[in-house]
Amino acid sequence: MKLLLLFVCIGLSSAQFNPNTRAGRTTIVHLFEWRWDDIAAECERFLGPNGFGGVQVSPVNDHIVLNDPWRPWWQRYQPISYKLCSRSGNEQQFRDMVTRCNNVGVYIYVDAIINHMCGQGGGTGTHSSCGSYFNAGARDFPSVPYSNWDFNDGKCRTGSGEIENYNDAYQVRDCRLVGLLDLALEKDYVRGKIADFLNNLINIGVAGFRLDAAKHMWPGDIKAITDRLNNLNTRWFPGGTRPFIFQEVIDLGGEGISFNEYTGIGRVTEFKYGARLGNIIRKWNGEKLSYVRNWGEGWGFMSSNRALVFVDNHDNQRGHGAGGASILTFWDARLYKMGVGFMLAHPYGFARIMSSFRWNRNFVNGKDVNDWIGPPSNGDGSTKSVPINADSTCGDNWVCEHRWRQIKNMAIFRNVVDGQAFTNWWDNGSNQIAFGRGNRGFIVFNNDDWYMDVTLNTGLPAGTYCDVISGQKEGSRCTGRQITVASNGNARFQISNQDEDSFAAIHVDARL
Repeated sequence: MKLLLLFVCIGLSSAQFNPNTRAGRTTIVHLFEWRWDDIAAECERFLGPNGFGGVQVSPVNDHIVLNDPWRPWWQRYQPISYKLCSRSGNEQQFRDMVTRCNNVGVYIYVDAIINHMCGQGGGTGTHSSCGSYFNAGARDFPSVPYSNWDFNDGKCRTGSGEIENYNDAYQVRDCRLVGLLDLALEKDYVRGKIADFLNNLINIGVAGFRLDAAKHMWPGDIKAITDRLNNLNTRWFPGGTRPFIFQEVIDLGGEGISFNEYTGIGRVTEFKYGARLGNIIRKWNGEKLSYVRNWGEGWGFMSSNRALVFVDNHDNQRGHGAGGASILTFWDARLYKMGVGFMLAHPYGFARIMSSFRWNRNFVNGKDVNDWIGPPSNGDGSTKSVPINADSTCGDNWVCEHRWRQIKNMAIFRNVVDGQAFTNWWDNGSNQIAFGRGNRGFIVFNNDDWYMDVTLNTGLPAGTYCDVISGQKEGSRCTGRQITVASNGNARFQISNQDEDSFAAIHVDARL
């Protein structure tokens, strides 16, 4: 009996590392600040047909609303209650989105804000997305309800009540993060309210959660909450399926809290991934692409089966969070596509693609003072819909990186090579590299400042392949360049450093 219980516990725990995507779907996309109606449509018209596994959505619950026209994106990260009405839509629209996306095999992962409520300076009144009354100064959130008994004010050891030293784990977890009212997660009542909120979302049909600010919560508290979560809705998931958990833990090394403290609960965001990759592709500090032959654990990253990886996220693309100026973003489109292409070709970690909106940057003393700007909005402050142009790109300042041909095709590449070994490595000792994924796919990068002309062993079956970076296979033709693989698996790759994209990729589903 003890042995049986042990197996059951291990099974329940390990399942929370499984993204729960449908077989053959290996990537999720963060549709940052999209409306629920637009996400539902995107699942049906683009994400499902192109093999995306899921969507990370912005926080779903009641949040503070700041005065017009100043509607910063971060107001979504200041909860007022756990009612399901936000800048992205109401509860019915959310339910409709989950149903429609699930029905086409694109699952929903909610960005869950459970560490805190709104900032202590949030005032009092009903200026929330649901119109809920609250009094931040009195720690009164009657729509949950939470009172001043439910916060960590008495536990924090700093005079300001704020985090003052990130090498002190107690401060990081018991004090306020930038003024946000820190919930006392060791209290059974608070844990119960959070679990009820998350279980409601599970019952609706979501597949898992990104736990925001996990670094600011004690691992034992997170585990106590996730242990209370229901299995996923059997309308879409097999019986006994546990919700996918991935935790935001910023750990570049040198602080008092390590990602290792959280990998037993669920996956963890590997922030070193994008920071180091940005340095390499920018060729800063003498870094070279040829160095990535042992990419992953060999670079001090967490185990691949515990890592959620990304090139950029909604924080560090704005210059804060982690990684600094090295982070690749859509503002540097040519380098960015190369970085995302590498991530989606390489087997390390579970991958998330960023899909952004554009804002007017204004740098003062090296800092973008407009990094707070919210999504494209109408005159009343409501979020604009995402228009799709005739060429499949997006309008109205929605960037939609996931729709860029190169990124969409590399998401398909990742699906095609899933489970295949990392093989046929080649490099020139500088910034030209190539590698394969078994006998299913092969990718080549030229990040040097000169022309590349090499013949390499791809490991692929003989045939004529469409490069899915310069174009793609459409019917019986290639819209971009063709690459011929000989009977011995060799192929010639010619990539100019002046090309629109300085990499090429082929896979067996792109063979003529």
